[in-house]
Amino acid sequence: MAEVEAIARLVNQLSRLPGVGRKSAQRLAYHILSLPEDQVRDLAVAIFNGKKQVHFCPVCGNYTDTDPCVICSDPNRRKDIVCVVKDPRDVNAMERMRDYNGQYHVLHGVISPMEGVGPDDIRIRELMSRLSSGEIQEVVLATNPDVEGEATAAYISRLIKPMGIRVTRIAHGVPVGGELEYTDEVTLLRAFEGRREV
Repeated sequence: MAEVEAIARLVNQLSRLPGVGRKSAQRLAYHILSLPEDQVRDLAVAIFNGKKQVHFCPVCGNYTDTDPCVICSDPNRRKDIVCVVKDPRDVNAMERMRDYNGQYHVLHGVISPMEGVGPDDIRIRELMSRLSSGEIQEVVLATNPDVEGEATAAYISRLIKPMGIRVTRIAHGVPVGGELEYTDEVTLLRAFEGRREV
C-alpha cells in the first residue's frame, strides 16, 4: 500500500508541471520508476542543483549560473543594442535565430492591469538604469504581439524616446508556410505595414 501512495505522490508532483496533465504525469512516474536507481538519483540531483545554482543575471535578468551571464560577459557581442523580452524563454527563442548579436533585457512579465501587474512590477526601472550609461544606441522591443505585449512596448517606447535612443519593434506578420486565406486581418495588416523593399 505504501508503494501505491508513493506513486500517487509522484504523479501529483509531476502533474503540477506546466503542460503535464494527469495521464502524462502517470506515464512519467511509471517511466521514472522503471529507471535504474542511479539514473533517478541523477535526475533528482539535476533538478535540485538547477534550482539551487541558477539565478537571474544581475545585468540582463536572464537565467544564469555565473555573474554576469555568458551573453552579458561575451566580449564579441555588441554592447550598443539591447533586445527587450518578456521572459528567459524568449531569450532562447531569439538565440536560436543566430542572427542577433547584441544584449538582452528580460522584463519578467508584461504590463497587465487585469492581473494587477503595473510598470513597477516588472524590470523597467532596471532597463532605464542600463540606458542611462549612454552606451546603448538602440532598444529592440520584442514583447509578444498581444494586448499586454503591445501595451508594454508602447509604455517603454514613450519612456525611452526622450533619451534620444533609437527604439524599434520586431515585425509581426504572416508566418513562413502560412496561407493568406487563413490569416486574420490584424496579422495581415501588421505584415503589410512591416513590408520592406526587395
